[in-house]
Amino acid sequence: MDVNTTSSESGGDVIERVAVEPVNAAEQRPLYAKRRKIFPRRARGTFRRIKWTVLCLALGVYYILPWIRWDRGPATPDQAVLVDFPARRFYFFFIEIWPQEVYYITGLLIIAAFSLFLVTSIAGRVWCGYACPQTVWTDLFVWVERLIEGDRNARMRLDAAPWTLDKLAKRVVKHSAWLLIGLCTGGAWVFYFADAPTLAGQLVRFDAPLVSYVFIGLLTFTTYLLAGHAREQVCTYMCPWPRIQGAMLDEHSMLVTYRAWRGEPRGSHKKGDSWEGRGDCVDCNSCVVVCPMGIDIRDGNQLECINCALCIDACDEIMGKVDRPRGLIAYDTIAGLESRTTGAATRLKLIRPRTLIYAFLIAVTGIVMLVALTSRADTEINVLRDRNPLYVKLSDGSFRNGYTVKILNKEHVARTFRFSTEGLGDAKLKIVGTDGLTVAAPSDQLRSVRVYVAAPVSGTRGAVTHFHLVVTDVRSGKSVRHDTTFRRAE
Repeated sequence: MDVNTTSSESGGDVIERVAVEPVNAAEQRPLYAKRRKIFPRRARGTFRRIKWTVLCLALGVYYILPWIRWDRGPATPDQAVLVDFPARRFYFFFIEIWPQEVYYITGLLIIAAFSLFLVTSIAGRVWCGYACPQTVWTDLFVWVERLIEGDRNARMRLDAAPWTLDKLAKRVVKHSAWLLIGLCTGGAWVFYFADAPTLAGQLVRFDAPLVSYVFIGLLTFTTYLLAGHAREQVCTYMCPWPRIQGAMLDEHSMLVTYRAWRGEPRGSHKKGDSWEGRGDCVDCNSCVVVCPMGIDIRDGNQLECINCALCIDACDEIMGKVDRPRGLIAYDTIAGLESRTTGAATRLKLIRPRTLIYAFLIAVTGIVMLVALTSRADTEINVLRDRNPLYVKLSDGSFRNGYTVKILNKEHVARTFRFSTEGLGDAKLKIVGTDGLTVAAPSDQLRSVRVYVAAPVSGTRGAVTHFHLVVTDVRSGKSVRHDTTFRRAE
């Protein structure tokens, strides 16, 4: 639709009338616009340095972590961080997580989610702008592109130029570098699932498992595609977080904003001209050309904005050149912007209901996980009672029940366990395959044994008697009890 505005003055007030006229449906904007190539210019300043620092730390952790060693004793992997699928273990330095302890992973994901909610409610999409893998690898790819093809103007000229040997050479070098980064990305990922030095040697000799090559190829392709070609399209169309983050923000959330109250009316400015009757924005478009998303922050808060704050660096540089105060584009809150129009004072409110709730949930989840981690037992038993038959009546009048007992030895040394019962008077135990009441459990493994428990009628308390099957470490004397039942005829 077309919008025509007219204005008239009445009693000193300006009244603006808006006339809305229908237009042909064919002239309406399409739901999906063809991608417009973005050539972000190099930015310099505080936030760019922060982004470089985060990038180096994130990539350093990702590429180096699989190579860190951690001594866990004999017959155990010495890789600090390892997802060991054959042994069904997850190792993280001194922590060893078994399949039945997956709730630790769940707890970590819950803490990560609420931490993201908390950070977003305080400072907007700083995760997207600084630490998101898509942002980190895209920044790296753009740096390589700039190194080979030049800064913004040079890349734009090269892109528009006809194909020559020079253009072909630069493109081949650039895409080769991108593929090499993608290959390193995929290679580092598979090192988290096998011993890194061993797998590296196998990869070089081409005798590694086929699945390793498949995942390296897959991650090489996805890294090359998403960071080299899709870039801002991932954030705008593929990622759900821009839509979700709206629920995390309020009027006190810090966002990268253009302070229109100070910048408008904008316009070009020459040295020596007066600043009276105009804003500080000189309409240089520096904030636009450094934006990796290709948006104009002066249009207000937008879905595409990832709060990388490069526009702040670009604008501050220009303000310094024209001798105006910095901060025309800055981190600010909606409440702060509105206070400028009303003249009311406002202050940054970090502590408010939603941030307190998020912090409380993070603390509760963390405490629960810490208590569970510090109190976890090094021995676990699981008892499965036979259901067919439920019991067997022996010749002496007593009854016998059969059980399958699984002993999980979480220590890295073999241990011997002694079986006994509590709460079942005059009970006799028999372990299938041994003459005594002890069994050996290999280090860091599960041992399954068959146990028969026989008890006279006098030792039971009815058709169903609850008792404890006790497993005691012979060396340390520590016991683990499991509640189960003993059945007999009425």
